[in-house]
Amino acid sequence: MAPYNDKVGDRLRSIRRQRGLSLQEVQRLSGGEFKAAVVGAYERGERSLSLPRLQRLSQFFQVPISHFLPQDEAATAGSMEPLPAGGVTIDLNRLERLTGTEAAVFTRFLRSIQMMRQDFSGKVLTIRRDDLRLLALLIDQSEAAFSERLSDVGLIAEN
Repeated sequence: MAPYNDKVGDRLRSIRRQRGLSLQEVQRLSGGEFKAAVVGAYERGERSLSLPRLQRLSQFFQVPISHFLPQDEAATAGSMEPLPAGGVTIDLNRLERLTGTEAAVFTRFLRSIQMMRQDFSGKVLTIRRDDLRLLALLIDQSEAAFSERLSDVGLIAEN
């Protein structure tokens, strides 16, 4: 199994090639923002992409961030359940009881989704699978491990 950076790099290379661009053309068209050598290192999995850089590449190539993320993470997790296809409903009251860095990341991410949707019901928030995939990436976990973590900390709302 290839490391995650390799998989993201493969996706980046595929997107660049679908656009018919060489590494040098990416550098030229981005006004030097994306150096050919650096993009090449991302594609080979030698360098990790930060989320801000991934977002800028997404804008540059005009594709959703999710297109850069490997789609088969759940298949590598063995017996753990992957994230539900439609997403999950998060109990925001339980979120407030969590502490630590992980809780801060969860809270910031979920509050930003509330702001974008203008959804201030306050009790629960349904998160789409792509949102969950990105959050799992933020805390460096597979989808399946992240799904298990959400269950462990009691954030998944009962239906």
